[in-house]
Amino acid sequence: VKSTYSREAPVPVKSCKARGDDLRVSFKNTFETAAAIRGMTLKHAQDYLNAVMEHKECVPFRRFYGGVGRKAQAKKYGINQGRYPEKSCRFLLNLLKNVEANADNKGLDVSSLVVWHIQVNRAMKGRRRTYKAHGGIKPYLSQNCHVELICAEKPEAVPKGALGA
Repeated sequence: VKSTYSREAPVPVKSCKARGDDLRVSFKNTFETAAAIRGMTLKHAQDYLNAVMEHKECVPFRRFYGGVGRKAQAKKYGINQGRYPEKSCRFLLNLLKNVEANADNKGLDVSSLVVWHIQVNRAMKGRRRTYKAHGGIKPYLSQNCHVELICAEKPEAVPKGALGA
């Protein structure tokens, strides 16, 4: 089954893609982690995710922040709530590694790649069961997600007077 992406890169020849479907990792944590690396260079995003896993930096939680603890490290993002979602970081690092391999295969300059598009969608819930008091059985669901990622080479800056000459 051919998968479609929600967007196409402006210059498809200068970009590469990777996606993960039905990943068994928290949707909300992955959403916030992906939002944090959007717009970063590939190397910077990998360094950032590794720093989050070592608790040297935190992921700011801007949308799904109910019950999220406060972290001093979140101050530099202008908010005060953040977490260290290690599993989400592991999954996103694997995707970044995959997109880097795709870029090498395509002959792109890996050092100039930027996370141009990253999107996290809810996937079908994983169903398990939990046993309750008085013989009850209730659902125990996992909130899975789909992630799609497009990295593009950073366009070279054009000098201000170059176009109007």
